[in-house]
Amino acid sequence: MPKKVRRDKRGSAPLRTGAGPSSRRLDSVKELLGARVPVLKRVTAQAERAHFWTEWLSSHLPPELRARVSGVVERDDTLVIFAESAAWSARLRYSVAELDAEIRAAGARLAAVEVRVRPR
Repeated sequence: MPKKVRRDKRGSAPLRTGAGPSSRRLDSVKELLGARVPVLKRVTAQAERAHFWTEWLSSHLPPELRARVSGVVERDDTLVIFAESAAWSARLRYSVAELDAEIRAAGARLAAVEVRVRPR
């Protein structure tokens, strides 16, 4: 006996494949990134400032201290310089105190400069 055609059967609904038109709109990469632009601008600005301060410090610090700086971050109005150990942090703190006027001239918005420990 031949099988009945699907449209004649009662019960379950016909299966849908992904080949037909969908009701959900797909977002393009450009639109997705466009929604995140303020966040991306802030991140790239922070990265540029960190690169600027890393270059500036490497040109103004003695060679033995340059190698011991593990990072530089500008947060609001404070420049935070990270040293790889507590001993190097103390030495870096004295060198930064001597360069304080030059650092503030390079970064007009800075109100404070801090030295902290962050191992590599």
